[in-house]
Amino acid sequence: MKLWLFGLMAFVLVGAMAACGNKEETSGGGSSGGDKSEEIKIGSIIDASGSAAPLGKPEEETIKMIIDEVNGNGGIDGKKIKLISIDSKSDQNEAVLGMKKLIEQEKVTAIIGGTISGNSLAMIPLAEKAQVPYISLAASKQVNQPDDNSPRDWTYKTAQGDDVVIPKLLEYLEGKKLTKVAWLGVANSYGTSGHEEFEKLKGDYGIEAVIEDEFEATVNDAKSMLTRVKKANPQAIIVWGTAQESAVVTKNIREIGLDVPIIESHGIGTKEFIELAGDAANGVIFPAGKLLVVDQLGDDDSQKEVLNQFKESYENKFDNAASTFGGHAFDAVHILVNALEEVGTDKEKLREALENTEGFVGISGVFNMSADDHNGLKSDSLAMIEIKDGSWTKGE
Repeated sequence: MKLWLFGLMAFVLVGAMAACGNKEETSGGGSSGGDKSEEIKIGSIIDASGSAAPLGKPEEETIKMIIDEVNGNGGIDGKKIKLISIDSKSDQNEAVLGMKKLIEQEKVTAIIGGTISGNSLAMIPLAEKAQVPYISLAASKQVNQPDDNSPRDWTYKTAQGDDVVIPKLLEYLEGKKLTKVAWLGVANSYGTSGHEEFEKLKGDYGIEAVIEDEFEATVNDAKSMLTRVKKANPQAIIVWGTAQESAVVTKNIREIGLDVPIIESHGIGTKEFIELAGDAANGVIFPAGKLLVVDQLGDDDSQKEVLNQFKESYENKFDNAASTFGGHAFDAVHILVNALEEVGTDKEKLREALENTEGFVGISGVFNMSADDHNGLKSDSLAMIEIKDGSWTKGE
């Protein structure tokens, strides 16, 4: 009797284990047979904590919000999206480990993320080798147009790149006849990439850098550097960084009495920058996506409706101001969902569908991707914005 009961229990246990194993195998959305799966696995790797959290937190929230909306509307062809979200903690090693986990263990269909350029660049070789579609949220031109011509067949990007932003910035300087400037960039991949584009294009606009220097992403006092800048007597100062470090430099510029225009990067387009910089933020001018000034756009702007919809949805759900960084995530998820709806989860077909994204009206701009352009944005995706009384104001 006992042997009979033991045998029955063993049979049931083996059957249960086999059933579980089959479910795990079909839930990954592999490159073949993916349409038979019960769910579509999508991975995200976001800096939800650490120094880049002012950028990453709204990205993470936006990704989850949109996937919840898609699933609430029935998913994709009746399949729900399973999001596997990893916090890379503003750390490159964590980002790489997260990428390996999503590709090798979770076997996801596609990956969204890379809040900052350094993390994103470190993740790209893994995506390319595994042939997994990857949509980066980072700005560096190297993400999609690398100088070393390394492969980018599977890599896409929704943030405006240096090759889009720097010309907008230089055009502004030229128009204001601010020809002698100081370039101050953060000492990481984002700063390096921006500086390379600046160096390449500045002469076309008649701009001269009278001094160039850099600061660490962890900077807490830049006054010694700014003393050198003051001696160089620039007509304007370009600060190229993201919210946290740029706020420190901006405050220090005001504190040492450097009374010249401050032009910054789109990396400061979050309320955290204003909170961190305080009154020193007033007067700062920078190019950024139109979300920050949506209420000042004309009704003929093709993005205005989608910008307002995103702003309302995000702010109602999270009781916090919508940011352009959340906008990069909005665009990435919707572009990916559109491709999944069109071709399913076959990775090669998905890659082709992403590459052929055309006329997608998003938060960061109107996307027209191609085999030669895995970003698909132009300078008309940007507005020049000035901070006045702690608020965004659309410039000329």
